[in-house]
Amino acid sequence: MQINDMPFEDAVPIDGYGPNFFRVKGVVHEGAMMLMGATATQWGGYDDVAPLLALAGRVDFILFGTGEEMTHLPPALRQQLDTAGIGAEFMATATACRSYNILASEGRRVAVALLPV
Repeated sequence: MQINDMPFEDAVPIDGYGPNFFRVKGVVHEGAMMLMGATATQWGGYDDVAPLLALAGRVDFILFGTGEEMTHLPPALRQQLDTAGIGAEFMATATACRSYNILASEGRRVAVALLPV
């Protein structure tokens, strides 16, 4: 899927996504990934908590793309994020990609953690 262009100042957009990949600023990332500002990195999924907690104080919340369908976050992960003062919103990955692009283009302090579709 192709996503429409939007103005970005301090962040890069998710250009597209497909089966097991995301394209960020023209670079393809396979598997799960995180994006915050201009930094896109691989992410190990719900058990890979350290990079999420490292965002404390740098973001107001993290959008979680949970795959093709929206599912809830594991309770232990949700508790760790709450303790660190990081808000979490979960939604299907396609919705998370679009939402991240809108919020990042507005200059919001947001990150996205995505499981592939």
